[in-house]
Amino acid sequence: MEDRLITYGGQAVIEGVLMRGRKACAMANRLPDGTIAVTNIPLAGIYQSRLAKIPFLRGLILLWDSLGLGLRALTTASNLQGGEEEKLEGPALYLILFLTFAIVIGVFFLAPAGAGWLTERYLLWNAWWSNLLEGVVRLLFLVGYIWGIGFMPEIRRVFAYHGAEHKTINAYEAGADLEPAAVSRYPISHTRCGTAFLLTLMVLSLIVFSLLGPLPLAWRLASRVLMIPVLAGMAYEYIKWTANHIKSPIVRALVAPGLALQRLTTRQPDEKMLEVAIAAFQAMRKAEETT
Repeated sequence: MEDRLITYGGQAVIEGVLMRGRKACAMANRLPDGTIAVTNIPLAGIYQSRLAKIPFLRGLILLWDSLGLGLRALTTASNLQGGEEEKLEGPALYLILFLTFAIVIGVFFLAPAGAGWLTERYLLWNAWWSNLLEGVVRLLFLVGYIWGIGFMPEIRRVFAYHGAEHKTINAYEAGADLEPAAVSRYPISHTRCGTAFLLTLMVLSLIVFSLLGPLPLAWRLASRVLMIPVLAGMAYEYIKWTANHIKSPIVRALVAPGLALQRLTTRQPDEKMLEVAIAAFQAMRKAEETT
């Protein structure tokens, strides 16, 4: 069971689900004509390398590769829905990705840091209180953003596919039959969810940035960007540790906030969504056996 806990994961995409194993990855999408398209996506060899076993470093390496994997999956899913005439690729794709990363870093890291610095400069708060404010603002931005986009119909469907992904993995880990009727009975939350990772990242940023003490504005902003890889490695190890010790009452209490936040990023899926998630999981498992 523990091997399963550290092996399987996934993410929701446009009208589909991506499932990732240790050696293979597969994505299933519901096409406009109602059929399900399954795409096998190769995993980089780094997943089996020695670097992927070094604590803290492995979190950064696997996160970086997972980001690339997720972006490829999102692009493929979008192209499957739009057809050839609306295909997203080339310079336009890279421009969108660059702008997306820039906005994420600016909104969730630089803007809160600037707010904290202003309280030191003009309200004469000490570094501890300004860093606390920065962390709270960052967390509020995250929760507010997730809550806000949840009202968009397209995003609500993605969140429902997110729930289907969780239900499928939960059902598999419980040893249940991977049939929509059986899978539907399992929870839509999961301890290894990316939502929990984001919350952990925000909490760790509050702690680590507070330890840096007072900094000039330029260094404060630079440190927030440069420390992202370090925080990501720490968050990965924390999520991995909690997943491997989830039976402990203390650990369950620690992961409770992450599970609560998942209520914003998941919705109850319908049977057709469950079929897609199951198709992705089974395709991934089949590819694992032949890789």
